Amino acid sequence: MEAIVAGPDDDGIGEALEAEGIAVARVDGVISRPELEDAGVLETDLYVLTDVGQATTIPIVCDLNAEARTVVYARRTIPDFVKGQLDLAVDPKLVGADVVASELVD
Repeated sequence: MEAIVAGPDDDGIGEALEAEGIAVARVDGVISRPELEDAGVLETDLYVLTDVGQATTIPIVCDLNAEARTVVYARRTIPDFVKGQLDLAVDPKLVGADVVASELVD
């Protein structure tokens, strides 16, 4: 299983996914389609966004890889325009990274 973690990972979701045996690619800063493609979005199983300021990447991921599960793991509220394209949204204050990673593997 492969995942892309997009945005800063202050809550450790990338490390938690790696602990579950998932290969993790990371992208940060202003994320563009070419950066997503370089990170392996066409083949990834999971896209985890930690910066809701980059929410426009969710439709891009869905367009490039309809099979990828999309997850937001962030403390801020998700913009309405992406809610319909998300598989899961979790606030790190409510559920720890290790629990989320374990559930995503199952």
